[in-house]
Amino acid sequence: MSARVAEQTGVKLHIDWTVCDGRGLCMELIPELLGRDDWGYPVLAERGAAVPLDLIDAAQDAVAACPKRALKLLPR
Repeated sequence: MSARVAEQTGVKLHIDWTVCDGRGLCMELIPELLGRDDWGYPVLAERGAAVPLDLIDAAQDAVAACPKRALKLLPR
């Protein structure tokens, strides 16, 4: 992901583990940023990394589609 450093936005993804139930919709929408842990829950591919500019629309879609509202975009 270091090649994308110049293209990063000022936001990062945040997963609220207290409400996430691991449905996996977010992982399908932005597999470049989210992986799956051993229990099926989303994990950030690179902790604390900003969302690349070319993935901001997909990240916003994933946040909007989360049925538990566990995914958020926060200022970096």
